[in-house]
Amino acid sequence: MERKGLLIVLSGPSGVGKDTVLKGVMQMDSDLVRSVSVTTRAPRAGETDGVSYHFITQSKYDEMLAEGDFLEHETVHGNSYATPKSYVEKMRGEGRDVALVIDVKGGLSVKRIMPEAVLIFILPDSIDGLYARLSGRQTDKADVIALRMRNAAGEIEKALEYDYAVVNDKLDECRAEVLEIIRALRSDKREERAKAEKYCVKNNIEYIKNLIGGGN
Repeated sequence: MERKGLLIVLSGPSGVGKDTVLKGVMQMDSDLVRSVSVTTRAPRAGETDGVSYHFITQSKYDEMLAEGDFLEHETVHGNSYATPKSYVEKMRGEGRDVALVIDVKGGLSVKRIMPEAVLIFILPDSIDGLYARLSGRQTDKADVIALRMRNAAGEIEKALEYDYAVVNDKLDECRAEVLEIIRALRSDKREERAKAEKYCVKNNIEYIKNLIGGGN
């Protein structure tokens, strides 16, 4: 019988590098696919239906919502976004491990609906380091960066409700550690699964609490 794929959720504060980490992990492991969200907004230049998003009408979105087909959903600036449960389950049924990059609210929503989901929180090396990342992107104004930094402490606090935590200090190491967790959890051998234990949140509580307190 083919193994049912894992459901992996990556979360972390804005600027921590979640998307970059996942992209690197997927390049190293062909059995991992990224979930494609649905949205009611119009496609932007360069976006492809079914790759960037599944672009759907508001009526279709409302229908899927009423049928309980969303693992998590939100509306931003009048446009709706969601992770379709049917797509995720189809991929997992084919033995593919599915990864989502979503905020902590969405991640905990997924966990409530699918308790088997594996929640991995990407932590910054320090609060100062996170600020440097946000500033270095040169895509946000100062007031937006300030807002993201204010939100960061609350987001990092939610890491205590996640399963695993990995620090994005050196990108290559962070990618390798996330992949180590995924590969360990794929195994049915106890000694292999044990390799993920060092990344368990319970073993990183002091580091997380230090970040919450603004530690560097």
